[in-house]
Amino acid sequence: MQHTASDEALTGTKGLDDVLGGGLQRARTYLLEGSPGTGKTTIALQFLMEGAARGERCLYVTLSETEAELRATSTSHGWSLEGVQIFELVPPESLLDEQQQQSLLYSSDLELGETTKRIFEAFEELKPDRIVLDSLSEIRLLAQSSLRYRRQILALKHYFAKSGATVLMLDDLTAEVDDKTVHSVAHGVLRLEELAPEYGAERRRMRVIKYRSRRYRGGYHDFAIQTGGVQIFPRLVSAEHRSSFIREKVEAGSPELTSLLGGGVERGSSVLVLGPAGTGKSLLALTFIAGAIARGERAAMFVFDEELGLLIERAKGLGIDLEAMVETKRLVLEQVDAAELSPGEFSSRVRHCVETYGARTVVIDSLNGYQAAMPGEHALVLHMHELLQYLNRQGATTFLTVAQHGLVGDMRAPVDVTYLADTVVLLRYFEAVGRVRRAISVVKKRTGAHEDTIREYQIGERGVTLGRPLVGFQGILRGVPELIGNSDLLGRETA
Repeated sequence: MQHTASDEALTGTKGLDDVLGGGLQRARTYLLEGSPGTGKTTIALQFLMEGAARGERCLYVTLSETEAELRATSTSHGWSLEGVQIFELVPPESLLDEQQQQSLLYSSDLELGETTKRIFEAFEELKPDRIVLDSLSEIRLLAQSSLRYRRQILALKHYFAKSGATVLMLDDLTAEVDDKTVHSVAHGVLRLEELAPEYGAERRRMRVIKYRSRRYRGGYHDFAIQTGGVQIFPRLVSAEHRSSFIREKVEAGSPELTSLLGGGVERGSSVLVLGPAGTGKSLLALTFIAGAIARGERAAMFVFDEELGLLIERAKGLGIDLEAMVETKRLVLEQVDAAELSPGEFSSRVRHCVETYGARTVVIDSLNGYQAAMPGEHALVLHMHELLQYLNRQGATTFLTVAQHGLVGDMRAPVDVTYLADTVVLLRYFEAVGRVRRAISVVKKRTGAHEDTIREYQIGERGVTLGRPLVGFQGILRGVPELIGNSDLLGRETA
């Protein structure tokens, strides 16, 4: 099959071509390395099936797995390997003979030479456009020395290159020595890694170590092996996603809350809702979702901490029917298990809701659960920065809740991200006249003026309702206010 010089060999793995900057350049040799279980065989089969679907001749040369094992793998994913030729290379019978092995004439040279010869014969018979060689570990063992191994890889590379074949070599990294021989020979090197956290499922990530004459997406990219194949989640770079939109103000669910926010929240900005457990952070975010859907927009809410059934019941108590919103396809409501979901996959879900579904309001509830999916605080802040910047540039209004430790007094957040958000809303408990009350205030807003007052609020059948500013007290944010005026100014109008 003839290909143009600019033609790319697409990998067939979702997300991988994006990482590679378009796919694999043809007539080149590539190395895919990773420890056993990282998904090399699955990616290799997807690479060949993509070629077969495009009418190309494809050959899988296996020195490690049997053809039956390869076909069992494809069956588990629901694939048909039609158009993919599998050549199972087993040692010659003479080399398995016990007397031959004990002979002084026996040498790894014989087996290495025979192996190479049979690979060439299989290649000449099919003359494939794409070929997978699985795996280099067996060739390394036969070569016995680094020099012979390098010479053998070079011979294979030049032989395949003459026919214009695109070659993908697999290496399971089982050698005792970290051998970089193929790194210098290959046109591109991809590494797959598997991480085992203390709790939860294993995490997998990949990166491109080398790709000659090609600008690729650097860094680590999360990926998952799912039924149906491997999916790569390219690292989110917010600077690549700019769009034009009108930065209008989005009103809140009540006139008092809108006034507190200085007329509302600007579209394409982020709002951080801070407060201890039980202050109504999720319910406050729900009022903005209800407002967005009432305007005819779409919204998405990702829930880390709370069970969806309980959230739906609580929302009904505020007059917000989340089930109806989901059924009419105005709302995407997803339960996120931080122990099972990688940060890259979560970003991919958010992008899908914004770019495909068209969500204009996004709620992430909460950062505490989101942090559980991250390896450390430093990575969390960087990842959150890219995600918020991406959403802002897409014109989505983002609400992020953070639960602070403690109930009253000096409280701290698990990680400080207040500088990332455009608006920060602070919720507090405070004691007054023998009752535990709630107070709300806006402590930061980049995009305009806002009230500097502190208002009491209540959560009831009418949703979140705000009272008058609490001008008769001071020290409310500390949790134990002091009366400095008439106690009737406590904001009893919230009922």
